[in-house]
Amino acid sequence: MSWASKLVKPYRIEDGSKFRLKDFDPGDTGEIHSKEQAEQLLTQGIAAMAELQGKLYAQDLWGVLLIFQAMDAAGKDGAIKHVMSGVNPQGCEVHSFKTPSTEEMNHDYLWRTMQRLPERGRIGIFNRSYYEEVLVVRVHPDLLKNSRIPPSLLTKDIWKERFQDIHSFERYLWRNGIITRKFFLNLSKKEQKRRFLDRLDHPDKNWKFSSADVRERECWDDYMKAYEDMICHTASAHAPWYVVPADNKWFTRVAVAAAIVETLEDLNLAYPEVSAPERKQLRAARARLEGKKQA
Repeated sequence: MSWASKLVKPYRIEDGSKFRLKDFDPGDTGEIHSKEQAEQLLTQGIAAMAELQGKLYAQDLWGVLLIFQAMDAAGKDGAIKHVMSGVNPQGCEVHSFKTPSTEEMNHDYLWRTMQRLPERGRIGIFNRSYYEEVLVVRVHPDLLKNSRIPPSLLTKDIWKERFQDIHSFERYLWRNGIITRKFFLNLSKKEQKRRFLDRLDHPDKNWKFSSADVRERECWDDYMKAYEDMICHTASAHAPWYVVPADNKWFTRVAVAAAIVETLEDLNLAYPEVSAPERKQLRAARARLEGKKQA
């Protein structure tokens, strides 16, 4: 087992039938006991990721989709920024999904994310995703009423049905070479409060603060129930969840990096082999460049 797999194994959920959020400590740091140790591993992870991404791009067979979900101030943006810092921008795209537009509301809820799925050979990152439809929409039922879905379809089974649809969608992606990995950055309510106050105390961070974040915080318990139910019903071997402790950003980032490295390693990536005729063409090209005549 590689260092990456060993680090993230405790946080990887493939079967959600026994998952309980209370069993996962937001302050856990595994066997990493210092920020310095985490930074060393992160550097190692970024280097490994850069090499593997080069092979992913050259092989041009698999696509990788990384989904980040979390409460406000959990560190999604920072994790994406730091972990993906060594990846070639040509092989990676980040998409943030905000409140749906009028056009998006006129389509099914998977439509807008389907437009942004990664191509083969590339890594796609969703900062929030179609999972908002079983999180914020579930916590705020009025959003569901305004979703333009025929009333006869808004039954008591709608969340169960959406879980089934999402599970089938992610299985479809897997069967077509798009590997999905999902991250729930598990932040404690206490640490969220500290980060909100920090944003208020420092003028250069005021722009990050929104009064809407405080209103959503009042629904904390409802969100935790929604997250738990979501992971219980959508974790699978082909699209697992990583419930990553988020109270210490330095651990969050190295855990995310390790999960991505593990994912890419499992694909057994390699640069494409050059055939005999292609090698002959390469020799001819070298000869022309060096001004030599071919025998």
